[in-house]
Amino acid sequence: MYYFTRLGLLKQDLSGIIALMKTAVIATGGKQYLVSEGTTITIEKLPVPAGKEDYKKGDSVVFDEVLMTDNGKDIDLGKPTVSGATVSAIVLSAGRAKKVTVIRYKAKSRYFKKKGHRQPFVKVKIDKV
Repeated sequence: MYYFTRLGLLKQDLSGIIALMKTAVIATGGKQYLVSEGTTITIEKLPVPAGKEDYKKGDSVVFDEVLMTDNGKDIDLGKPTVSGATVSAIVLSAGRAKKVTVIRYKAKSRYFKKKGHRQPFVKVKIDKV
């Protein structure tokens, strides 16, 4: 279905398509992410399981901490998590972000400190909700 906006532009209404998709809210790395099958997300602090050194391209990840699921008809809210619900994903890449430079400076006192930081990240594609 198409509709006109205030500016007179023609846009497509995607509300019906989005409602039929399986979606979930997962919690990982101290943040919450709204995901559906096929979406790509970048996670800053993904914990590495014991026995592994780091994530590599093609590894599979399972998120057990699912806060909400929606299959298009029913919504399951967890208290705090939905029991038995998991979200699986495939690692696309893992690395470190661009360097952020932190400078502390005080005028007329010869005080100058410069530090850099690169935040690790893991980019995953949601495979199954």
